[in-house]
Amino acid sequence: MSNDCLFCKIVAGTIPARTLFEDGSCVAFPDVHPQAPVHVLVVPKQHLVSLAETDREHTDLLGRLLAAAAEVARMQGLEKGYRVVINTGHDGGQTVGHLHLHVLGGRHMGWPPG
Repeated sequence: MSNDCLFCKIVAGTIPARTLFEDGSCVAFPDVHPQAPVHVLVVPKQHLVSLAETDREHTDLLGRLLAAAAEVARMQGLEKGYRVVINTGHDGGQTVGHLHLHVLGGRHMGWPPG
């Protein structure tokens, strides 16, 4: 855990969030700035700055994060489809320095729009 990390504070319960899913590896909660009707963040409990910081020792954790994203999508009723996004680094659009997955859905997410 990083003392100055927003997501670590949410995982620790020092910053409140509406938990939608939790297991031993991760926690999921709604994004405060949603980009789709359903926008949930899946955050590992272990502090990792980004996907770029992971390696083979994190294979099990990364698999659990993807499985949690699929479970969140089912729980949110996204049977018509959804998108899972991992922004990595400044140029990749990452705004919080803690690895997290975005589960987005509730509307057509592909191209062309609509």
